[in-house]
Amino acid sequence: MAKLDYSTRVTTLDGRETDLSEYKGKTLLIVNTASRCGLTPQFEGLEKLYEAHKDDGLVVLGFPCNQFAGQEPLDSDGIAEFCQINYGVTFPMHAKIEVNGSGTHPLFEQLKSAAPGVLGTKGIKWNFTKFLVDPDGNIVKRFGPREEPEAIEAELAAALA
Repeated sequence: MAKLDYSTRVTTLDGRETDLSEYKGKTLLIVNTASRCGLTPQFEGLEKLYEAHKDDGLVVLGFPCNQFAGQEPLDSDGIAEFCQINYGVTFPMHAKIEVNGSGTHPLFEQLKSAAPGVLGTKGIKWNFTKFLVDPDGNIVKRFGPREEPEAIEAELAAALA
């Protein structure tokens, strides 16, 4: 099973450069998000999972992406405002990235290689694809965009145990 490289650099929504090392020992649910997608209401379910399990070591990490039908047109300030006002998001959100193609962010290169999709495809099919990483850094599973956060709670809880 492939492990997450915690030295991977990321940029927070407020522009802070950091890496993933602050999440060592945590269970991660890493999601590519968009504010103008039919699946955008999943923010509510993701926030509920985070609130229910953050004291057990869960961290949801959101990564906005505008590669699917231009469904993330907002800038960082707009994304932050949208997520907070509409869904009360408190989990860490990051600066916009690419999840497919030549500009794919290194984090998503790792995730896609370790947990391919249906029939072994690596490409992300749409917004709200979710990746589960256990506390040991093992990239455990990919969940498709239509898999609601509530539907994956049992597998998430098992990773927290």
